[in-house]
Amino acid sequence: MNWLKRLIAQITGLWGKWSMIQRIILVGIAVAAVGGVVVLFSVSSAPTMVPVIDAPIRDEDVRDRIISRINEEGVRTSVSPTGVVQVPDDITARRMRAILIREDLIPKGTDPWAIFDRERWTITDFERNKNFQRSQTQMVTDHIKAMAEIDNAIVTIVYPERELFRADQNPVSASVLIIPKPGSEITRDRKKIEGIQKTLKFAVEGLSDSNIVITDQAGNVLNDFEGMADIDFVARVKKENELIQIMEAKYRALVLASLQENFSADRVRDINIKFDMDMSRRNVEKEEYGPIIIKPRTPGLAYDDSIQVESITRSKNTSSTKWEGTGYNPEGPAGVEGQTPPAFKDMSNLYGRMTQETLFQNEELNKTMTQEERSPQIDRVTVAVNIDGKWKWKYDEKGKPVINPDGSIEREYTPVPAEQLRAAQLLVQNAVGYNAGRGDSVTVQNIPIDRTKEFAEEDAAYFREKQLQTTIVVFLSGLAILLIAFIIFRTVSREMERRRRLAEDERARREAAIRESAIRAAEDEGVAVSVSVEERTRTELQETVANMAKEHPEDVAQLIRTWLMEE
Repeated sequence: MNWLKRLIAQITGLWGKWSMIQRIILVGIAVAAVGGVVVLFSVSSAPTMVPVIDAPIRDEDVRDRIISRINEEGVRTSVSPTGVVQVPDDITARRMRAILIREDLIPKGTDPWAIFDRERWTITDFERNKNFQRSQTQMVTDHIKAMAEIDNAIVTIVYPERELFRADQNPVSASVLIIPKPGSEITRDRKKIEGIQKTLKFAVEGLSDSNIVITDQAGNVLNDFEGMADIDFVARVKKENELIQIMEAKYRALVLASLQENFSADRVRDINIKFDMDMSRRNVEKEEYGPIIIKPRTPGLAYDDSIQVESITRSKNTSSTKWEGTGYNPEGPAGVEGQTPPAFKDMSNLYGRMTQETLFQNEELNKTMTQEERSPQIDRVTVAVNIDGKWKWKYDEKGKPVINPDGSIEREYTPVPAEQLRAAQLLVQNAVGYNAGRGDSVTVQNIPIDRTKEFAEEDAAYFREKQLQTTIVVFLSGLAILLIAFIIFRTVSREMERRRRLAEDERARREAAIRESAIRAAEDEGVAVSVSVEERTRTELQETVANMAKEHPEDVAQLIRTWLMEE
């Protein structure tokens, strides 16, 4: 403990003697050392990549195809400096190897055993062989189980004992029991079953197709490809029909869109297109003889000015023999009877003339040798189109629709002119590639479409609209009548009120006149008249109201109306 205390004391003393710059440099060195240690531990603890194929892939094209196929499965890949393709974990590597084997993407020249390498420690040859067989069987099982459609797999590989003579040697055999996941169709997918079979052949030396049996949990043999010929034929026919249906739908959409732009979608509602196709692939070899074209036809010329001949002369040989004069038959030496037959002796010393001509001419024909592989082609195209005419309402002299006795609106049908039908037929023919030579048929007809339901709905909507218009007119008429009656009532009421006010004013005026005349009479007679306070106030109030009515008649009338409404 003393040395520790001394060490701490020395460090403390040195720390106190150092300047600020020296302290900052020391702290920086310590931080860098700690960071380096952290980075070292993080790098060393990072997950390592597992090679898909242990052998390096030198061909860049092959490596790119393998990486692209693995990326399609959503797996991250990397390539080592030596060219080895790697994936994150061992399970993914086994699954990717199964896919690459199934699709024949393993590079040629790659050691088949490289993808099954395992580091094994053995003691004897027997144990070495048994461990190798167990490891090989387990590796194949892992590859098959790595497929997404398989829930479990049981692989059994039988390795017979080696015999001295090859004729006595039993072949290697293998059986695979696969349990597919629910909803998987791997048992009906021939390509994937062949991939499993290729995996077995690629992994086990000496294993042939005839010695491999792949079954499902029900015991059905899945790699009996000869027995699956009928299933393959049905699948191929199904795909061919789907291809034909896709082509028919494509042309139907194009032609229908073109016709609907010209005649409206309501008049051209559907089109029937049928393609008869020969889906077989054939190798055709043919030899044809045709005329030789000396001069081709001039483009754009109304008539054909081409020059053609059936053949041309490559070589010509002529020989001629001509003889004129007396025939001569040699008799041999003098004094010796000749050997000329009597028949020719009779012709001796006769005048004759012989001419012989031989003509040999080598003619060259236009010969064409064709060798081709024919892919699926269209044998016949049939198209049927119906274009409806135009329907219009009939109107009477007043501009109203004519109503039938049954309550429906009478309509007039105008068919499509023949010129338009021919133009539409030509349009369809050019759209589908019409070829009269192969028996194509394009029919464009004008058949009225049954619009009974549509017309009934249209008539009902029209009559509802008319009924609504009638209701609105009646309502507005009643409202106008009520408004007029209210105006008349208000006018009569105001007139009666005016007359009543005039009558009261007249009565009040007469009473005031009577009182004034009585007062004047009393004054004339010298009689003292005493007027009460109420009478004087009333008289003054009447004068004030009369003056106000004269000055502001509208305000007084409004005030009187308010009193009447309150009462």
